[in-house]
Amino acid sequence: MNVDKRVIRKFEKKTWSEVKSKNSWQVFRIMAEFVEGFDALTQVGPSVTVFGSARTKADNPYYDIAYQLGKLLAQEGLSVITGGGPGVMEAANKGAMEVGGASAGVGVELPFEASNNAYIDADKNITFRYFFVRKLMFLKYSQAFVAFPGGLGTLDELFEALTLSQTDKTPKFPIILVGRAYWSGLVDWLREKALAEGNIKADDLVLFRVVDTAEEVMASITGFFAKFRQEMVPNF
Repeated sequence: MNVDKRVIRKFEKKTWSEVKSKNSWQVFRIMAEFVEGFDALTQVGPSVTVFGSARTKADNPYYDIAYQLGKLLAQEGLSVITGGGPGVMEAANKGAMEVGGASAGVGVELPFEASNNAYIDADKNITFRYFFVRKLMFLKYSQAFVAFPGGLGTLDELFEALTLSQTDKTPKFPIILVGRAYWSGLVDWLREKALAEGNIKADDLVLFRVVDTAEEVMASITGFFAKFRQEMVPNF
């Protein structure tokens, strides 16, 4: 492998003292992002996080389902939190805002996404540098999680929620996957590979539910809390 010698020399010029100093100052930037997120989201009340692909177009059936879900959640008195981007996230924010519901967007700095979508309340529109801060905001302030078809980011967020639920790091909460046709391969793999080889337990497969419509999502959320919790409470 050919490595540019200028890169090596630049690296060699950095001392451990400089590296440690940079790391120390980075802590303050991370703290500032936490404070900003806490201030913006503390007052949102019971919330549902909706995540999915930023590449979902407005003529995609999943866009309409996310839009309808945003409306239903808001009409139920629930705030909607998304990753702030286009696609599925935009649709859910749009649905919530159009019926007067609270609409929050927790974005992250990315080279291929210019800004958060236009359907987010001004006082709940945040953009972070760090993915882990963003994910904490989702998990801290939401009492249910809805995953639409998406890519690596969606899978990252989904499995973080599943892991926290599995390990009892948070109270149990509804985790709902929208789109049986999309998610069936993953569910089959979990059952036929991960479960069959002893890497997960059968109970882990009931941590989530797969549905196809916005109405089914709402039924899953309201049914869960009617059965397991008298009221929605913060996760942390």
